[in-house]
Amino acid sequence: MQTEPENDTELRAKINLETARLPWSELVRHFAQGNVVFVSADLDLVDVAVRISHDDKDSIARWMGDGKIGKVSDAQAQAWTDTDAMLWTSVVHPFILVQPEKTVLH
Repeated sequence: MQTEPENDTELRAKINLETARLPWSELVRHFAQGNVVFVSADLDLVDVAVRISHDDKDSIARWMGDGKIGKVSDAQAQAWTDTDAMLWTSVVHPFILVQPEKTVLH
């Protein structure tokens, strides 16, 4: 297992502070540029952002292979437009990672 650098605590805190909920309508232009990446609700958005920041190719490839991260599809974009979806977002230049809000089971 790969050890994380000492500054990961600071990076994780910075990413966490910069994570925000945004309406899909504010992200459409970034989607049109191909810069919006979907992150499955069963992954931790901040963890994914940290891994991408470190260019952790193994984790990224595994998640992509499992369909847990990838470019937002036209169908996803249309569904989010239709429902005026609110998404959790995190910027890892040049990408904007988006994750649907987790549904509360209780």
